[in-house]
Amino acid sequence: MFGALRHGFRLLRVARRLAAHDALFPGELIEELPAFARLGRKLIAIQLWPRRKPDVEGKSAGERLALALGSLGPTYIKLGQSLAARPDLVGEPVARALTQLQDRVPPFPAEEARRIIEHELMHPIEDMFQSIEETPVAAASIAQVHFAVTTEGKAVAVKVLRPGIEPAFRRDLDALAWAADLAERYMVPLKRLRPREVVRTLAEVYFLEMDLRLEAAAASELALSLAEDGMVRAPAVDWARTARRVLTVDRVKGTPIGDRAALVAAGHDPKVLATRLMQSFLDQALGHGFFHADLHQGNLFVAEDGAIVVIDFGIMGRLSRFMRRFMAETLIGFITADYMRVARVHAEAGILPPHKSVELFAQALRSIGEPILGRPTREISIARLLQQLFMVTETFAMETQPDLLLLQKTMVVVEGVCGGLDPDMNIWEVSRPVVEKWLVATFSPEHRLIDAAENAAAIARRLPAMMEKLEKLGAQVTESGLRLHPETAKAIAAGQAATQRRLWWAVIALAAAVVVLAIAD
Repeated sequence: MFGALRHGFRLLRVARRLAAHDALFPGELIEELPAFARLGRKLIAIQLWPRRKPDVEGKSAGERLALALGSLGPTYIKLGQSLAARPDLVGEPVARALTQLQDRVPPFPAEEARRIIEHELMHPIEDMFQSIEETPVAAASIAQVHFAVTTEGKAVAVKVLRPGIEPAFRRDLDALAWAADLAERYMVPLKRLRPREVVRTLAEVYFLEMDLRLEAAAASELALSLAEDGMVRAPAVDWARTARRVLTVDRVKGTPIGDRAALVAAGHDPKVLATRLMQSFLDQALGHGFFHADLHQGNLFVAEDGAIVVIDFGIMGRLSRFMRRFMAETLIGFITADYMRVARVHAEAGILPPHKSVELFAQALRSIGEPILGRPTREISIARLLQQLFMVTETFAMETQPDLLLLQKTMVVVEGVCGGLDPDMNIWEVSRPVVEKWLVATFSPEHRLIDAAENAAAIARRLPAMMEKLEKLGAQVTESGLRLHPETAKAIAAGQAATQRRLWWAVIALAAAVVVLAIAD
């Protein structure tokens, strides 16, 4: 009861802020709003809700929503960034506006950062660093970064978690989970989108950002999975200067990947960089099932040797072997225009409901794939493509797959970065070598043996429980006989009677045949 009231008041604050930005019940949709929404707008007019802010005048619905979410703090900034990859929920124009949502806030004082560093590392700051720059090089809603030099003389970047961020994030996510539970329980159209599962997935991902030791571990794990040629790499972690709220890594020196002119001036080929980034991302996701899920331009630099250096490992994604195979077959199906194959993959994975036509789904996929096949990136609207895909899944009553939300979101961002480097890049042709390599490896005899071994191991883990149940059933039969439900006993008796009747008629038929043969002789 008290929890519901607490969540309700917290969400009321959110609603007031949205209303102030005309983002709760947008004026553009006034004729389409239900009665309760029109009443809400009237309440605004009689001062029960805040007046519209002057800085939203003349802005679109998506821009107003981005401003409102940005003013609500880190949880809602992250929510807006996630909704940017879901045009099926918010519409293409709003999704496009949310991609501009910036996660930049004023920095907290350097003195507070020093205090957190000393408390977390349990040493005076002079024992760990020769110097730390007062002004942070980056300040976001969750943490800020200071350049520093260690006592050994190594240039590093020190990430410090923002004070008080953990409890605020938890309160907001608890309220969102409560709202998602209500939405899924009472709003049938939203059930297909699995809002509870989506919020749970987002909570797991973003709470990883609350413990910088986990981000350090992600950086270390990703570094091991990247190609051995070192042309895509991650900075090394300084574990001696890393704790729950402090992360220290080697300082990255290079050109921002978004500055194409500077890259060309430095002698780098943007087309090569675009191909390298796309193939590395696909290899992370499909080859290893562990990928960097925040590959925007601010997290990518190009070193002097042409290598792409990735930073900020707070948001990472994982895909199971099953989901990686599903994604690989789906991609190769689109690349080769084999839409029936894609449809069958969806059916075999259980994503396409059994009562839906595989052939009709393949036809719907063709309507999406044919217009984009072979066209350069600059001629493809990724937002429109995703919107069409989600519309198709809604038509065929397919549930949202939370495991793929981060992958879909990151794919949009990566393609945007690659498009800025090479507007003529054909993402299908660039993707083909990585996808085909994964498929060959997946269906090789060695991997089939691995799959069989994993299945056998899963059965072996369940075997003791199964044997225990069988032993209990055997003991029950031995001690007191097998007890059957009356209806079950009736059914067995009826079956036995029918069997006896069939046997009787078979005997009569056999006797008749013998008589006929005897007469014939």
